[in-house]
Amino acid sequence: MKPNTRSLILNLLLAKEGESLSARDAISSCALFGIRENSVRVTLVRLTSTGLIEAAGRGAYRLGPKATGLAAEVVTWRTAEQQVCAWNDDWIVVSVGALGRSDRVALRARDRALDMLGLRELERGLFVRPNNLRGGVTAVRERLYKLGLEKDAAVFVAHEFDALREQRARALWNGKQLSRNYDDMRTRLEEWLAHARELEPDVAARESFLLGNEAIRQLVFDPLLPAPLVDTKARRAFAETVRQFDRAGHVIWQQLQQPAISN
Repeated sequence: MKPNTRSLILNLLLAKEGESLSARDAISSCALFGIRENSVRVTLVRLTSTGLIEAAGRGAYRLGPKATGLAAEVVTWRTAEQQVCAWNDDWIVVSVGALGRSDRVALRARDRALDMLGLRELERGLFVRPNNLRGGVTAVRERLYKLGLEKDAAVFVAHEFDALREQRARALWNGKQLSRNYDDMRTRLEEWLAHARELEPDVAARESFLLGNEAIRQLVFDPLLPAPLVDTKARRAFAETVRQFDRAGHVIWQQLQQPAISN
């Protein structure tokens, strides 16, 4: 599947983890997906004008101020399992009922922040998740604000829901489906790695990017639920496989981008 030029460039920069990306490398990388040079240059200009990327020297770019908060959250996928702690059956709650809904930009940022932190709507304007992330409600509150949640939103801990709300809260996520997704994606990654050496370098680079991006996105938006809401062993195995796949993908891309050395 041909990726969107904007998303591809941003993902390439995210993979750089703070390092700059030259326009030349962006063009050659996008060419692997059938994206023309003119489209890449136009997209670089547009991303710069919005503040999502910025110049980092002549003909080079890095993530801009409007993308740094999201970038910092995205890279936490590498340490997903280190973010969780024991769950004492209490809940982190975010109340957004008093916030406006007319500003579409603010609404998109709000929804993305809630989604990335695994919060689901229990009642109108009231979002919850298990309180099992390290740092507790203070850390979650700060992460939500950095991702764009309005600071007027109330973020707090709730204990002892009534029996009906407790049951409804625990059913907000399909834990069985999440667990199956861990196993399914882990199998896909392992099978690809087993045959990666048989692929041409450009094919391996293209496929590793697309499949790796899909797996990383799954981890970035994973709610990191505690047991017994989800199979945490399956999640840990999946996360470890994603890290292995990512390391292999970096090697493939580095080898592809290295200039040929004549004997």
